[in-house]
Amino acid sequence: MKIKDAVVFVTGANRGIGLAFAREALAMGAAKVYAGMRKVDGFAEPGLIPVQLDVTDADSIAAAVARCGDVSVLVNNAGIAEVGTDALDASIEASTRRIMEVNYYGLVRTTQAFAPVLAARGASAIINVLSIVSWKNSPFLTAYAVTKAAAWSYTNHARLALQAQNTAVVGLHVGFVDTDLTAGVDLPKSQPRDVARRSYDVLESGGLEVLADEDTVAFKATLSSDRPGYLYPEA
Repeated sequence: MKIKDAVVFVTGANRGIGLAFAREALAMGAAKVYAGMRKVDGFAEPGLIPVQLDVTDADSIAAAVARCGDVSVLVNNAGIAEVGTDALDASIEASTRRIMEVNYYGLVRTTQAFAPVLAARGASAIINVLSIVSWKNSPFLTAYAVTKAAAWSYTNHARLALQAQNTAVVGLHVGFVDTDLTAGVDLPKSQPRDVARRSYDVLESGGLEVLADEDTVAFKATLSSDRPGYLYPEA
């Protein structure tokens, strides 16, 4: 699957990683790039086609699919996060429900809605933006991590369901990325463009999983060790 001449649809493309995915697709020669976002007013990015999309609204998704019936690559990037204290935070249930509606159910909705469109292409692909916290304990991001773990599991199940129609499904795992959402986080961060380019490169090479930074590579390596990182987190 090549990005050159592909028609790409990116959810949550108005900023951050999503915008980087959209821009990089153009730079790699995509024939068309749809930028899905909740509010299209004021969005004026050269070469990108803004499309109103709210992944929590089935009617909004259906309208986007009807308009964008030529998509061959779907990037499920739309997501939100909330900060808490830990798994015993009194707000954890409500917070998880809010985030799950976007990060998990939103990904499920867009995947299912675009699947027939992707099936009509000779070859097609989905890239799901996940996270290192799909595996790694991060107490202040407990609710977010739970939703990304669910999205990771769905990604693996969707890959099986879509393989018969020649739709590749790639999961992207990454730590903090340098966007406005992480402006207050004083930790190493990846550049959005690098994350997008690495993801597309893995897709083009036939890979199924992207480990976008050194921390994610290192943590993934612990999962099959005698002391996996999710059981023995760093002090």
